[in-house]
Amino acid sequence: MHPALERLKQYALLVRLHRPIGIYLLLWPTLWALWIAAEGWPHLGILFIFVAGVVLMRSAGCAINDYADRHIDPHVARTRDRPIAAGRVSPKEALAVFAVLCLVAFVLVLFLNRLTILLSLVAVLLAASYPFMKRFHHLPQVHLGAAFAWAVPMAFAAQTGEFPPPIAWLIFIAALLWTVVYDTFYAMADREEDLKLGVKSSAILFGEADRMITGILQLLVLWSLWLVGREAGLGPWYWLGLTVAAGLALYQQYLIVQREPRACFQAFLNNHWFGAAVFAGIFLHYLLK
Repeated sequence: MHPALERLKQYALLVRLHRPIGIYLLLWPTLWALWIAAEGWPHLGILFIFVAGVVLMRSAGCAINDYADRHIDPHVARTRDRPIAAGRVSPKEALAVFAVLCLVAFVLVLFLNRLTILLSLVAVLLAASYPFMKRFHHLPQVHLGAAFAWAVPMAFAAQTGEFPPPIAWLIFIAALLWTVVYDTFYAMADREEDLKLGVKSSAILFGEADRMITGILQLLVLWSLWLVGREAGLGPWYWLGLTVAAGLALYQQYLIVQREPRACFQAFLNNHWFGAAVFAGIFLHYLLK
């Protein structure tokens, strides 16, 4: 393979384009917000910018995450083959990839209104700081939730040109709590290795109460989304989507009953369908209204 193509391949692995689950988990709340803000199809230019921004910022987040974890990943079975951990990409290259992706995302945001541009600065700050939080406190999942959910007020600002209304912050809360849930499942899969390495996480903090706490958080997510549906005047299709999402939440609790790492990781992955079910309900409501 040509050296330039090999570098691009390693950069693609660095930002995990081969594992798009993170893109999906960031994309769904963004689409929830865009469709509700527009009460149907959003402006196509805004939709393109946000979908591209999701891909770019999730990719940038992976690059800065692997830079932050460069001394940890070589000691974890699941991550030791990542490009930095395996020595195929240097830490400086990872920082350069992060900077370039953020710059491209910011250029796209410049086509939006001033309020959205200002809100995007908070998004970059959250994305850049999240990977380092696991060294300081046991709830980096909350920080990640804020980073992922920040697309919601940005979407409302871009679509309406006004400061996000209360319903936007309801969706923000739902997306933040949802992220804490699925990233705790993810952390449960790595709990034993994280304990050995001294890495902090919600899974370690919750301990034996992890199933109960994630279950309560799932109920809060569903309650928040119920409030969103009520405030937005969404109809039967939305409630059907939310019912499917509730069923998926129960299935995820079933998966983590034994706290087996692979099953916990499967519960994490299953949240793609949770987000898709909620969006399907929103989409069908406005399509068939």
